[in-house]
Amino acid sequence: MKKPLGLTFAIHATDRGFGYVAFEGPFTPYDWGIVFARGDKNAVCLRKIEMMLDRFAPETLLLEAYGKGSSLRSDRIARLYRAIISLASSRSVDVVVYSRADIKAVFRPVGAGTRQEIALAVARHVDAFRHRLPRPRKPWESEDRRMALFNAGALVLTHFRLGAAGLFDDLSQTS
Repeated sequence: MKKPLGLTFAIHATDRGFGYVAFEGPFTPYDWGIVFARGDKNAVCLRKIEMMLDRFAPETLLLEAYGKGSSLRSDRIARLYRAIISLASSRSVDVVVYSRADIKAVFRPVGAGTRQEIALAVARHVDAFRHRLPRPRKPWESEDRRMALFNAGALVLTHFRLGAAGLFDDLSQTS
């Protein structure tokens, strides 16, 4: 498979590793997956991300806001995101950070506000992800590890709506 030019690459870190997606365009996924890390999780994640940056050579890297005022992300994940930004910058990859409010604003027109509703909207618009959609979790259950994939996908759709010259007008216009 020949690598397309201008890939958009999104990462969503979790307490167990990270989910990632690489897109050629607003609804055209190129590659995706979930990576698990043990031991020194930040070091393991950074090595994997470095390999992916080399393999994909993305034009843009997307992350969800991780600062104290804008998110509930742990200090470890905030350190990881700062290291990812440094790594991407050293490879001349543009880094764009979107807040949770930005993501919710993009998905609000289709009635999606919670992470589960946003994941469902992503699955509706990206055929390749539909069969990976986790069932809604019960209040006592941990978040399904596959949600990292959908959170990364939501970042890409947010980027194409808000940041990439409005490449599509509204999620409700797609199938």
